[in-house]
Amino acid sequence: QVQLVESGGGLVQAGGSLRLSCVASGGTFSRFAMGWFRQAPGKEYEFGAAISWNGGNTYYADSVKGRFTISRDNAKNTVYLQMNNLKPEDTAVYYCAAMKNDYYNDYPHLEEYDYWGQGTQVTVSS
Repeated sequence: QVQLVESGGGLVQAGGSLRLSCVASGGTFSRFAMGWFRQAPGKEYEFGAAISWNGGNTYYADSVKGRFTISRDNAKNTVYLQMNNLKPEDTAVYYCAAMKNDYYNDYPHLEEYDYWGQGTQVTVSS
């Protein structure tokens, strides 16, 4: 069973930065596409970013494009989300997810992901 564990969340002022990490275990991480989603209080899950199994393709939501960068290190079974110029509206619980079948057009669709982490809270103060 694949397990995903996120870390790196916290409280930051607007304009600040955070880097989230997600470590995978129990599966072949290097074969999975990986994504980051978030859920703000009272709102639906929102896609943030995704990356292909080898890091060759990335996909960003318009809301984070130019501010967030997704990357991965397959040797460490880890995917990262570097978040810069954070805004109060970025406040949410952030989840990483793994997709067994790496289809680029499926990246924004949470139902296409097979495994999920428990989430890490990001709070951006104004």
